[in-house]
Amino acid sequence: MNLQPFRSALMTYIRAEARPVDKFSHQPRLYDLTRVLGTGQHYDDDVVFAAVWLHDLGVFVGHRPEEPAALANWDCVAYALRRTPALLAQFGFPAGKIPAVVEAIRTYQPQENPLTLEGVIVRDADILEQLGAVTVLRTVCKIGRDTRFKTFGDALRVLQQNLATLPAQLRLPAARQLAAPRLELLRQFLAAAEVEGCTTPE
Repeated sequence: MNLQPFRSALMTYIRAEARPVDKFSHQPRLYDLTRVLGTGQHYDDDVVFAAVWLHDLGVFVGHRPEEPAALANWDCVAYALRRTPALLAQFGFPAGKIPAVVEAIRTYQPQENPLTLEGVIVRDADILEQLGAVTVLRTVCKIGRDTRFKTFGDALRVLQQNLATLPAQLRLPAARQLAAPRLELLRQFLAAAEVEGCTTPE
């Protein structure tokens, strides 16, 4: 595939900056989801691509604070919003589209209310990443290395909350359709964890 130079530059930059290294797989997987969700819709794929690759910049080691108290109050979205315009300009991204990228990043989290189709696509895709097998892997790998996840119980509570609250926040019909098998897998995992005693205090 012949990528525009700014796309190759973004991918190369995030591959180098994404630490721990498992953080990198989220971006290409998320972009693939946006392509599915955007099928048949008129949206700017350059904007979605850039938002996908830069939205999590503030969660990478080397970009976020390491001191626990500072990390507890860290606003990773605000950091990404600050860094994005200069990075996109550096990589040769079309200047007129930079504000739209910033807006999509601003509203990518579930509690936000995207005002653009690009923002809705990015947000729905990111919600899907918090359901199914992917969210189990992404959550469990944080145990012991993230201050929020000290025990199995901490991880399970987040997964239970995802299951209870996130499906209703999906906007696109295609996203709701993709969510169905992910939700069933997550239900089965949580039920098995309970049967096997994983919810008892460690």
